[in-house]
Amino acid sequence: MAKKKKILLVDDEVDFRETMGKLFSRREVDFSLAESCMDALEQIEHDDFDVVVMDVSMPGLDGLKCMAEMKKVHPHLEVIILTGHASPHAGVAGIRKGAFDYCLKPIDFEELLEKIMLARKSLAE
Repeated sequence: MAKKKKILLVDDEVDFRETMGKLFSRREVDFSLAESCMDALEQIEHDDFDVVVMDVSMPGLDGLKCMAEMKKVHPHLEVIILTGHASPHAGVAGIRKGAFDYCLKPIDFEELLEKIMLARKSLAE
């Protein structure tokens, strides 16, 4: 049986994934990393996640379309959208399409952790 992972971080930027992975590890957060939407969709078929943190801007299937695909299979999965260029428009669009919340890049790690905790609480309700 696959080990249950709580957080799935989906981002095509290698440096960002590595940095976030180190920060999650230091905080003892159970997580997995995906480099693309297709990678993320494959992982959610085999592991259980309660929160997905996903970049909007990725090659291939973008984050909003990827979230829609994930929600078809796991409608209660909470997704936090990451959007860059200090533009909240994609984040707001994500919330309208079912995301729990969004964060702007460059990201404040403590803010992201707080949103992850809030998303987990919403699952428990």
